Amino acid sequence: MSYIGLAIVVPLAVILFASSVRILREYQRAVVFQLGRFWKVKGPGLVLIFPAVQQMVRVDLRTVTLDVEPQDVISRDNVSVKVNAVVFFRVVDPAKVIIQVENYLMATSQLAQTTLRVVLGKHTLDEMLAERERLNLAVQQILDAQTDAWGVKVTNVEIKRIDLHESMVRAIARQAEAERERRAKVIHAEGEQQAAAVLLEAARMLAQQPEAMQLRYLQTMTQVAGDRGSTVLLPLPMDWLAGRGKRPGDD
Repeated sequence: MSYIGLAIVVPLAVILFASSVRILREYQRAVVFQLGRFWKVKGPGLVLIFPAVQQMVRVDLRTVTLDVEPQDVISRDNVSVKVNAVVFFRVVDPAKVIIQVENYLMATSQLAQTTLRVVLGKHTLDEMLAERERLNLAVQQILDAQTDAWGVKVTNVEIKRIDLHESMVRAIARQAEAERERRAKVIHAEGEQQAAAVLLEAARMLAQQPEAMQLRYLQTMTQVAGDRGSTVLLPLPMDWLAGRGKRPGDD
């Protein structure tokens, strides 16, 4: 081969080799198509691709954090709320992600929005606020089952916020205030009932012991007499006067 031939072939070989070499990182895989048909998944590391015969599509295997846009949800008890969530998923089958769905990121996002509305719409507002873990798990399981055919694994779903409309916030505040007032009245009534029961029992005991009634009366007079700022007239029980008028031996 002449020097001219070598001067042409060597640069072409270098260019061909350079265009054939791909370097994939640890978290990347190459889905290789040969003459338009799926061939194999390669990587990570050094990958050789023959130009014009083979084509390569890179796939990232790292976990993707998808922020689901706020969704308008009507709960089972007809309360309108806005709910947004975050979905964590990753690719487990690079070939399916490229072959089975056009854009797995967009498809997973749209599916997450729809599933969030459907699942939360089956529950009341109280359940949304009190049972987030159970709702997170329900949404995650439905998403994972539907994205399995795409080679996507949904690992976790977290409901971030549940926002109420301003009118509903005021209504809930009024309801909470009314509930607090009701409990306060019930507690006050129960206290009055218990106090009345104690006073009734004390009255019965004093009625059975007249001497105790007299001592209580004298104690009350002593307490009132201690207040020098006013003059108080207290009635004297007639049975006391009748008792003092008797002499020993009188019938």
